[in-house]
Amino acid sequence: MLTELLITNTDRRFSFRPFLIALIVLANSFYLSGQALKPLKFGFEARLINIEAPSNEPFRYTTTLTNGSAQLVNYNLNAQLPDGWQISYRVEGSQVTSLQMQPNKAQEISIEISCPITAKPDKYKIPIRAISSTDTLKLELEAVIKGSYALELTTPSGRLSDEVVSGSSKEILLKVKNTGTLPLNTLELTSQLPSRWEASFDPSNIKQLEAGKSIDVKVNLKVPDKTIAGDYASKFEIKSSNSSADISFRMIVKTSLLSGWIGMLVIVLAIGLVYFLIRKYGRR
Repeated sequence: MLTELLITNTDRRFSFRPFLIALIVLANSFYLSGQALKPLKFGFEARLINIEAPSNEPFRYTTTLTNGSAQLVNYNLNAQLPDGWQISYRVEGSQVTSLQMQPNKAQEISIEISCPITAKPDKYKIPIRAISSTDTLKLELEAVIKGSYALELTTPSGRLSDEVVSGSSKEILLKVKNTGTLPLNTLELTSQLPSRWEASFDPSNIKQLEAGKSIDVKVNLKVPDKTIAGDYASKFEIKSSNSSADISFRMIVKTSLLSGWIGMLVIVLAIGLVYFLIRKYGRR
């Protein structure tokens, strides 16, 4: 009798399981439906509001625009930028200036802001607005410029070619300029030259170059003897730990006047020798 009662109770206990599972699933469905129907709030937010970068790199922000209404809304994107700054908005990889938002939806917008390389290091506030016919959503971003590193290598006259006589040397004047907003330290000059050519720099390295400043560098270029006349490409480069610049320089090699006269003399002597031999042995 007791055994039958236990079996009966056990069967009853297991018979409640499908009912409990169905009850839990139904309750969860009601909860998710309630969450789905819950309206979103209007908003314009960014994951990171404050970004720091050099002035020669863009500031990139990831933002989210939310339409909390039950209607389709068109938003125009607008920003107040300092002079010379630029901004672009991208939605799913495409550049936009406005977008159409579905009811009760959120959309991710990538914002890229660029400033002039000459912009002074400082914190800049960038107000962004999403404007619709019924409302304006505002977002204030911050761009912190920590300065930039940039180098320029050229010549004082801008000329990038010169002439040199084979077997001689030529002095070239280069101009190194710090076009960034931060000082550059330990700048070294190197060259890539044709075979057996040599170059020395004065100065050979620069300890420090302040922003906006420039310095002239003398290059003593030596061309080996018997170099065939023609055009030769040389490359000069300056490097620091933060920036670099290079320049291509064309050298036109000419033979010396003395070499030319010697060559002509050799030709005349050869012609004279042939004539002499013909006169002496041609009669036999």
